[in-house]
Amino acid sequence: MPRMARTMVICVGKLKEPFFLMAVREYQKRLSAFGELTVLELPEQKLPENPSQGEIDAALAKEAEAVREKIPRGAHVIACNLESVRLSGKSTLCFLVGSSFGMDQELKRHADLRLSFSKMTFPHHLFRVMLLEQIYRAESISAGKRYHK
Repeated sequence: MPRMARTMVICVGKLKEPFFLMAVREYQKRLSAFGELTVLELPEQKLPENPSQGEIDAALAKEAEAVREKIPRGAHVIACNLESVRLSGKSTLCFLVGSSFGMDQELKRHADLRLSFSKMTFPHHLFRVMLLEQIYRAESISAGKRYHK
């Protein structure tokens, strides 16, 4: 079985809650058996208590600039079917997770694929754990290993 491509998860916002940190560390540990995984946290822009849409858009644009600087050249930005990405010739997967206000529209347009887990809205910190779990599940199944829930 082919090994997992280098995978990078770029997240805007820092995890603080111990339960989220523990869950992320657990999936990072599990995924290390399949290949290189980097989880990169970038700072979320500070906004006033009740920001205007203009302030939110400006903050998202600044966050997007910081994210763009970290995306590896030639990376497949956001992927749903990891098996097909292995055959794409790109050696890096780069998943982007926005801040609590979302993600800059231009950054979304830059993505090879926009992936939505659900029509429901999840806290971005919880989504990070869910994303790592899904990557682990895909890699386990692809490697022919039994998925441990």
